[in-house]
Amino acid sequence: MDTKPFRILSIDGGGIRGIFPAKLLAETEAELATRNCPKTQIWQYFDLISGTSTGGILSLALSLGIPAIDIYNLYREHAKGIFGNKRWLFPTQLFKSAHNREYLENLLRSEFSKQFAGRDPILKDCKTATCIPIYDLFQGKPSVLKSKYHPAFVRDFHIPAYQAALATSAAPTFFNPYSSDYIDTNGNKQLFHNKVDGGVFANNPTLLAIIEAQKAFNQPLSNIEVLSIGTGHQRFVDGCSRSRWGLLYWAISKKRIIDLFMQGQSQQVQNLISLMKNGIDRSEPDNFRYMRIDTELDDTCKVELDDTNPVKLNKLAEKAQIEFQNHGNRILNFLEISKH
Repeated sequence: MDTKPFRILSIDGGGIRGIFPAKLLAETEAELATRNCPKTQIWQYFDLISGTSTGGILSLALSLGIPAIDIYNLYREHAKGIFGNKRWLFPTQLFKSAHNREYLENLLRSEFSKQFAGRDPILKDCKTATCIPIYDLFQGKPSVLKSKYHPAFVRDFHIPAYQAALATSAAPTFFNPYSSDYIDTNGNKQLFHNKVDGGVFANNPTLLAIIEAQKAFNQPLSNIEVLSIGTGHQRFVDGCSRSRWGLLYWAISKKRIIDLFMQGQSQQVQNLISLMKNGIDRSEPDNFRYMRIDTELDDTCKVELDDTNPVKLNKLAEKAQIEFQNHGNRILNFLEISKH
């Protein structure tokens, strides 16, 4: 008897570079509609969706039933509103984050509530299981916000989805830690303070999602299938002989330290996935099904996390189109579209 595979969608963090996975998934949904598939939205094909930071925003939107093209258009049309009013480096950014999140908050709250007749949806409203990494600065530990896909999960499902999105995207130095409150489903006021971007420990949340599938859904590794999507990577290398490796280099001029920890964490996850999938010397047959789609951003297309340059954003969208042209059939095969 065939066992239905347990499918996971995992989406990396990466600021405005969320344009890449949003466009890739929008192309996928458009192809599903063109083929007259009975299911035309991404969430309908996955048992668990996980995303960090900008990937968390996209994951929540998809899980709430928002088409990927709407989130892609939101990024493209509102990049300057989200990141365009950057505070001056000196002296303001010595004491404050680079950006004010009010524009982003209003935008996400409006977009999410459109699907629910003006009501703020909560994590319980997600149409498929969803988990979103954040860092809880109030308690000083990593945390994962989860929709109600297990009886033991009673903490998070009350949280408004837009607040979860703002928490997971509160990247240090870019935005202040996110603080707010909400009324839970029992009518009680709950505090939700000092939450930071989950990318500080899980910029690529694939491993986290696999463990959730194993423990919360009792899935054996052999039955898990993962589609993991990056946001474009710019290889961080510096072989120069330098005498100055201070704050100016790491944190002030280009915020290299943010790129470094995001890239390092994501690369290590890919290394561990390779180890789990095919063993130390890659001699083992696949222990589970795994598909990774990403793109390299070279010197001709360096896109910063808070970039607003429309030429660069167009190039990033075009890279997503190219990746779909190259891998679209593999994605559709992964979703078993040929069986329809």
